[in-house]
Amino acid sequence: MRWIADDPAADDRAELQRVLAQAMAGTPEAVTDLADRMAAPLTFGTAGLRGPLRAGPNGMNLTVVRRAAHGIGTFLRATGDAGGTVVVGYDGRRRSAEFATDAAAVLVGQGFSVLLAPGPLPTPVTAFAVRALHACAGLQVTASHNPPQDNGLKVYLRGGTQLISPQDAQIERAIAAAPAARSIDVPSGATTWPEEIVTGYLDRAASLARPLPAGTPVRVALTPMHGVGGEIAVKALHLAGFTDVHVVAEQAVPDGGFPTVPFPNPEEPGATDLLLALAARTGAAVAVALDPDADRCAIGIPDGHPDSDGWRMLTGDETGALLGDHVLRQLDRTAHPDPLVATTIVSAEQLAAIAEAHGARYDETLTGFKWIVRAGDGSGTGLVFGYEEALGLCVDPDHVRDKDGISAAVLACDLVAELSAAGHTVSDRLDELARAHGLFVTGQLSVRVSDLTLIPAAMRRLRAHPPTTLLGAALTESTDLLPRTDGLRWRTDRVRVVVRPSGTEPKLKCYLQVRAPVGEGANLGELRADAAAELARLRDEVAAIIGL
Repeated sequence: MRWIADDPAADDRAELQRVLAQAMAGTPEAVTDLADRMAAPLTFGTAGLRGPLRAGPNGMNLTVVRRAAHGIGTFLRATGDAGGTVVVGYDGRRRSAEFATDAAAVLVGQGFSVLLAPGPLPTPVTAFAVRALHACAGLQVTASHNPPQDNGLKVYLRGGTQLISPQDAQIERAIAAAPAARSIDVPSGATTWPEEIVTGYLDRAASLARPLPAGTPVRVALTPMHGVGGEIAVKALHLAGFTDVHVVAEQAVPDGGFPTVPFPNPEEPGATDLLLALAARTGAAVAVALDPDADRCAIGIPDGHPDSDGWRMLTGDETGALLGDHVLRQLDRTAHPDPLVATTIVSAEQLAAIAEAHGARYDETLTGFKWIVRAGDGSGTGLVFGYEEALGLCVDPDHVRDKDGISAAVLACDLVAELSAAGHTVSDRLDELARAHGLFVTGQLSVRVSDLTLIPAAMRRLRAHPPTTLLGAALTESTDLLPRTDGLRWRTDRVRVVVRPSGTEPKLKCYLQVRAPVGEGANLGELRADAAAELARLRDEVAAIIGL
């Protein structure tokens, strides 16, 4: 009742009152729902808050956003940034504009100079703006690729990097100490971003592509997956010289309901079907799928198989290897004399071999871009490329210190243009990398649960009783990754498995890798088929071990 009384949003008050009335009437579903809504406040995860749109402390709503903004402001003032500039952006999800406007007003009330986005924009544009404006913080209202019922609040600190511990805990404590939402001042006074922020981002993204060789046009099929990246991506590609861009019409306009995809994530089965159909129909050279806030990018290529309309989506690890190699091949060593590339403990290990071949440093971090952009010495010094297997690519760390699907799309098209001019394909480059560095075939087993207690229970069981063999081979490594992270790693001579809870979704994730050396004159088609079969057997075996 106190929460309802303090809630400034009439619709949220009415929603919680209905649930309360049904619970008091003894409706079992309402009792469970009410208990879950009131169980605990949302906590900071990968980079901020994320949860279902619903009234109550354990959901995304105006009260939670207002108190979160107040806590963030309190933290910034306590750490020496009183009166600084804060950038606030938002995506096209339900209530995103409302939440962003309210958060901006709270920060104005705390004495900050607040710049509010002129409309729904991709998350990487906000990350770029924080860095370009030397802002002390940035907030982006987004739930990225989560289902339509979710929203969230992502936080960047000075330099455009995501927050890490102990900053997250400090902000949580400041939020817990925030006054009731009704008591927080929400004056007007936020100003709109200067126009040069978006144009500056576009110019920078476009600059990642070199001038197109004569006679090598690249036709692009693209989907923003009902998100906010379509218009910006098309503009960036046009500025880069890729003017023949075809957008999936059914997914072109921002729509927080995501009507054609139940999970708006390019990784999900079926999510890119419309894109690949468009690519095949238009004779595209490359297909690009952005997630709804355009921080992730998936790439599709022609593969010649009739059962897939001649197209397939690359894995995140394949794209990471391709673009990491491409960045290092064209890198200006005068500007970056000691380059660093990075990926995570769950990504394929091929990037390490690529880095060594190019004389670059390599680092392997915990999952998440808050760690990738701090690779090496903890500050990311010298970082020129980072990626994670979940389709996150940081291809221009000097300007966007986070994953950026739009810049990655421009760079992928640049790679396609270069290969095409030489009479080669992306598949040819993948073969070249395999012959040079070995074949790495990766996949994932992702178990979604409705009862969140099942995940920690499974991790306790696996710690107590890890497997001793995988695919009939004895383990050469069985490592508990605590306290560094909540994860387990198992390895044999040919396979590697990493098991960890997702940081953003109710899933237990198992990251699988099969590695095979490639001898001179080896048949890569046969090797890939054998490795894929091994991966399928490994997936079945790990599923049985997990037991969920």
